[in-house]
Amino acid sequence: MAGGDSGGGDVVFSRPFRAPGELENLDRVLRSDHSHGDGVFTASATARLREITGAGHVLLTTSCTHALEMASMLLDLGPGDEVVLPTFTFPSAATAIVTRGATPVFADIDPRTGNVDPESVAEAVTERTRAISVMHYGGVAADLDALEAIARPRGIPIIEDNAHGLGGVSGGRRLGTEGAFGAQSFHDTKNVHCGEGGALLINDERYVARAEIIREKGTDRSRFLRGAVDKYSWQDAGSSYLPSELNAAVLDAQLAAFDEIQRRRRAVWDAYAAGLADWAGEHGVDTMSAAPGLEHSAHLYYLLLPEHEDQQALIAHLKARGVRAAFHYIPLDSAPAGLRYGRRVRPLDRAARFHDRLVRLPLWAGMTDAEVERVLDGVRSFRPR
Repeated sequence: MAGGDSGGGDVVFSRPFRAPGELENLDRVLRSDHSHGDGVFTASATARLREITGAGHVLLTTSCTHALEMASMLLDLGPGDEVVLPTFTFPSAATAIVTRGATPVFADIDPRTGNVDPESVAEAVTERTRAISVMHYGGVAADLDALEAIARPRGIPIIEDNAHGLGGVSGGRRLGTEGAFGAQSFHDTKNVHCGEGGALLINDERYVARAEIIREKGTDRSRFLRGAVDKYSWQDAGSSYLPSELNAAVLDAQLAAFDEIQRRRRAVWDAYAAGLADWAGEHGVDTMSAAPGLEHSAHLYYLLLPEHEDQQALIAHLKARGVRAAFHYIPLDSAPAGLRYGRRVRPLDRAARFHDRLVRLPLWAGMTDAEVERVLDGVRSFRPR
């Protein structure tokens, strides 16, 4: 956290971090003859991301959504295929399946973490299951060991939606590198951002060459630029998933500041955990936590209020005091598109109740001590019904 006061305005829910070197990087791109993708900043940001994640192969993309779409294309998903995924997640995980004509099958969550429940996944798996998509909610790892025990004997690949989890660790393993694919988000609400952006981590060598082609509009242009072929041509289905050098220039500066960003975010997270423990225990509120052996990413901090009415009342209570808090995902199985395109084995009551009780508190790398105290004071002055 930074010192100083908050200036008397509202404590906003999220604010993009400004990293040193962003403007210099952008100026360098604008003065060059290369503002499209695959330039020096694409290469540098890719190398930094490999170092942070430990992934062998990293491809920057225009969004996490597009990284998930690429994973679906690489798995050749199509009509009749199914992918099991948590109902409590962002719609991109499902649209990446639906756009291929496959069916999302929604699973329930562990109510302690918001992550997908392996037992619910096992119940949803059929002979048509072609993949399991897993989100690490809030940057806290899902139970990868249990999920791999379901997937591995059946030869089912795991897609890690790691939009929240850059830098997270589970049992010594860095999130995004255990499944066949890991998808990262660099939207401006994430710890590291470039406005809009993403990356696909490829952890299975079989998919590397084709992934390059899919990302470059179905051509082997990347091989041509490396001098591996004397001309490039249309090779496969694909799209324009490569970000510009302008995006990569900002991302490179952000990744260079990754350790500082994480230090600041963890300081806010730790202040909430310490400052709200007694209040939560007194009023029957569950707080976000990470199990031993897990290193979370401090992407968000949430509270689970006793009832839905308490959730709504706390958000309003904080707003009246100039603090912006928020709920989170409407479970996909109950959303209009989920009802139209997906299916579930049984009612997913735990996810519905998690959504009804959850309140996310402001958390961003530039928060001052005074702003954090305003949030703490606002929460501690609230009494659930």
